[in-house]
Amino acid sequence: MSKIESAQGHAVAVHGDDIDTDRIIPARFLKTITFDGLEDHVFEDDRLEAQAHGKVHPFDDPAHKGAAILLGGANFGCGSSREHAPQAIKRWGIGAVVAVSFAEIFFGNSLMIGLACATVSPEQMADLMALADANPTLDFRLDIAASTLTAGDRVIPVTMPESVRSALLSGGWDATSLLLDKYEEVEQLAARLPYVSGWDRLSA
Repeated sequence: MSKIESAQGHAVAVHGDDIDTDRIIPARFLKTITFDGLEDHVFEDDRLEAQAHGKVHPFDDPAHKGAAILLGGANFGCGSSREHAPQAIKRWGIGAVVAVSFAEIFFGNSLMIGLACATVSPEQMADLMALADANPTLDFRLDIAASTLTAGDRVIPVTMPESVRSALLSGGWDATSLLLDKYEEVEQLAARLPYVSGWDRLSA
């Protein structure tokens, strides 16, 4: 079972509310038949815009390279329901997203791939982002069991639906692992289904 109990590492802050999925992964990168390579294009338009104005987007800042926790504002992941958005974030190396709030579909898509999402108050987030910006090497740790986020010597309570917390801690978020864990039962059920056994005979 793919249990997820924590995420730990440096944090990268993406400032602003209503960061939508088109900003996370622009639509032109949705044409692929797999999710491979999406990490190269996460926040691509925002990164290009920052470059055009002589600035550096946090995801291009060498100081934040290898970050494991993303800090976001309110309504993070709003917009279209593309599952590519959490895929791009996770494949970039992020193990958890802590935000003020999440768009519901983004939150659900994140859970399906084991990308932990937790919330804190706007005031707490402002402090966390300031810490991450000022101290890129500061260690952050999201403890899912304890429902806390530790940043240096600070410990902040986080919120996560109990059903989601339980799914991460038990491994229940991973449908494939659930099937493999009970594979004998799956095979027994398949043997009782006429369309499955009939297909086996035809393919043989």
